[in-house]
Amino acid sequence: MTVIADLDIAAIDFWARPAAERAGAFARLREREQPVFFAQPKVPLARSGKGFYALVRHADVVEASRNAAVFANSPAVSNPEPPGWVKHVYGNSLENMDAPEHTRLRRIVSRAFAPRMMARLEDDIRRRAADAVSELARAGGGDFVELVAQRFTTHVVCDLLGIPERYRPRVLGWVRDTVEYQAVRSDPKGMLRHAVKNTRATLGLRNLVVRLGRERRRRPGDDVISALAGADVDGERLTGMELGAFFLLLVVAGIDTPGHALSHAVTLLAEHPEQRELLLSDFDGRIGGAVDEIVRYASPITQLQRTVVAEHELRGLRLVPGDKVVLFYNSANRDERVFTDPDVFDITRTPNPHVAFGGPGAHYCLGAHLAKRELTVLLGELYTRLPGLRLAGPPEPMVSTFNNAVRRLPVTF
Repeated sequence: MTVIADLDIAAIDFWARPAAERAGAFARLREREQPVFFAQPKVPLARSGKGFYALVRHADVVEASRNAAVFANSPAVSNPEPPGWVKHVYGNSLENMDAPEHTRLRRIVSRAFAPRMMARLEDDIRRRAADAVSELARAGGGDFVELVAQRFTTHVVCDLLGIPERYRPRVLGWVRDTVEYQAVRSDPKGMLRHAVKNTRATLGLRNLVVRLGRERRRRPGDDVISALAGADVDGERLTGMELGAFFLLLVVAGIDTPGHALSHAVTLLAEHPEQRELLLSDFDGRIGGAVDEIVRYASPITQLQRTVVAEHELRGLRLVPGDKVVLFYNSANRDERVFTDPDVFDITRTPNPHVAFGGPGAHYCLGAHLAKRELTVLLGELYTRLPGLRLAGPPEPMVSTFNNAVRRLPVTF
């Protein structure tokens, strides 16, 4: 595997390198005795220029995930860290909070993923999967991202929340604008070019759900917006701003990330036909392991940040309050100390303690079960009805420091 000389993983140019080179760079970083510090340039009104220590080993990511007393999510888990004014405009997201605020909000929003809600959603997921595959079949092939992945996951989350059909095309357009912004937000020029579209999209998504929340308080229905916006027996509910911020989180957790995982799944199964045949020979028995291996291997969310709030020593490195550390899930999921042959795609891998949904602890992804169901149902529908599905060209990656995304994936059958 090629290892590049420049290990500046804070630079957007690094993420435009071939995947094998980036993987080699992280393998080299994992060999270091201590986490390495990376500087970041300051961008007025957009980036502090604080810099961060890169946590690239599986054990380090797990430790930082579990130890909330030292590694805080507040003020923000995104890196580069947004300026403070952002939360006053868009609302503060659950992922950017720590106890006790995080505990309260997670208790409320967990209703969205309660067994009753997930059971009700199962029929919707299957119907949306069938619709998505039918659309691809009618088109005779095309861009899997646009025709299947984005539409399918957007409809699933809108079904979960109870967003009327008439708003779906607008929601899908807004989602695409926010995804595009993720690809350039580490590049000052690109960030400025797309900032206006992203702001309109983000405010549009938030304001739509806030408006629907007000309507459901007056006329509640059997949907998640009604459950989150209306007070329960304990008097707990989300404010309009909190509801809007939760929907923005769902855009990533329930639409964006599973959509990218689906595109990676199709790519990996096409590039490893022996694994595809193994899966299809016993789909029900192997799909659980296959989903875990897909998200481990692809790591759709590349990294998230933590802020040090108490003195701590990590592998001999002294961390002090105010230090920033970034948890690189893509690297932890390839750690040779944990995974045998980590660069091999193996759907029978066991155990598979990946951290693709975040490490263990209070901030483990609430939507992990939903994401796994989305992948399971869509892949089952896809390969049952279109067993000859194959790539019609190489996937077009999205250059981003935040997620491992696929911009375009041409397929045929």
